[in-house]
Amino acid sequence: MKLSLQGYRVYIVLLLTVVIASAGCHKSDPGPVYIPSVTTSSIFTDVTTTSVQANGYIYNFVTSSISQYGVCYSSTNATPTIGDSKTVETTANVIHFVTTMTGLTPNTKYYVRAYATGMVSDTYYGDVVQYTTPTTTFSIAATTTTYAGTGVAGYADGAAKASLFSSPQGIVADAAGNLYVADSFNNSIRKISVSGTVTTLAGSTAPGYTDATGAAARFYSPQFIAIDASGNLYVTDVGNNAIRKITTAGVVTTLAGGGLVGYANNTVGTLAKFNTPGGLAVSASGNVYVADRGNNVIRMITPAGVVTTYCGAQASGFVDGVSVAARFSRPTGLAIDAGGVLYVADLSNNSIRKIATDTTVTTLVGNPTTRADLVNLPVALARDKNGNLFVSDESGRIMELTVGNIFYSIAGVANTAGYTEGKGTVALFNNPQGITTDAAGNVYVADYNNNVIRKLVISTTP
Repeated sequence: MKLSLQGYRVYIVLLLTVVIASAGCHKSDPGPVYIPSVTTSSIFTDVTTTSVQANGYIYNFVTSSISQYGVCYSSTNATPTIGDSKTVETTANVIHFVTTMTGLTPNTKYYVRAYATGMVSDTYYGDVVQYTTPTTTFSIAATTTTYAGTGVAGYADGAAKASLFSSPQGIVADAAGNLYVADSFNNSIRKISVSGTVTTLAGSTAPGYTDATGAAARFYSPQFIAIDASGNLYVTDVGNNAIRKITTAGVVTTLAGGGLVGYANNTVGTLAKFNTPGGLAVSASGNVYVADRGNNVIRMITPAGVVTTYCGAQASGFVDGVSVAARFSRPTGLAIDAGGVLYVADLSNNSIRKIATDTTVTTLVGNPTTRADLVNLPVALARDKNGNLFVSDESGRIMELTVGNIFYSIAGVANTAGYTEGKGTVALFNNPQGITTDAAGNVYVADYNNNVIRKLVISTTP
């Protein structure tokens, strides 16, 4: 059947109407839907008997898509919702938030979880964590004194208080309480005995790159140091982009890397490449983990010298994830617990990260935005025998994350450089770097710009 000209016109108009209507529907398509991912931090700060600061993270959201967020909490409901007690924050575009829980009962366990409510009223929750309020309000502080050095840059062995260092950076204690210091500008590894005598274990003031014994060995700006169960030392020799090993007899060899800056894994350690390697940690099985700062990754070296990338990628960022999907920004400090869990001082992200044994990376505290009440340029980590984690912060503070997941600033003042002895905020540091603990629970810090080793004795005040 043939259509008339008028019929064609009606047909064309109807066809255009369908097309326009379809286009209109396409224009109103909201696009991809972003479901916020909410994480509850297990870390708490500013503790009193009736209040505490909680932390949380919100990922995968778009600008202005969250109407409010915070934490909800209850002492009776093990899966609290916004129908229970809650904090309410509304600042836009926040990834990491800090919020204050109030009206708490002393000596009571609370169930806590972060939440985020979208503009269309859907609420998303993080995992539940537990927090118990203290019976009384107390504080933790450290009394800081000078353990070795005089405050003047130089090179002299002898009695600890008369010895001289030049920009000491890494520090570690052995089982007997002896300290070993990566004395970076003196290109040497120094030993401070428990009796208070400083000697040179390996290297000399002359920079170089030589595997040898004792003073015949050469380093070029050794910066961080770790120890294994047998007493062997591992050093990041930054100027040589190498990881060096020192036996208890002072024999220095190259474990991995050496030479030009780069990023290469290899089945033979000395063919691998690093970029300004930082902190080290040694597992019970003898694997050596390296914070490869310039490459933004955590590397692993087996006892046989096989080098692989454990977590992260060369692209810097702030992403929790599994293995190479995670992102760091100049990770610098490392510590490890008895179970093989790693802790990372993620310097340029102003955060402390945790790497589980399955290589899952999470953030314990902090974020790329500087916060004076949290962490600001964390550079080194150490754990004590009880599992407390200590942090040295380049801004001038020493902090403690207790086994109870409470975060305290125990010495120094943020963004305030100086050289003062005393308790808590009376003490001043000038770019504190390496940190370690001894069997008695004392903390030692390499005070880089003051050219000394400081000792911190911790006390709790009810």
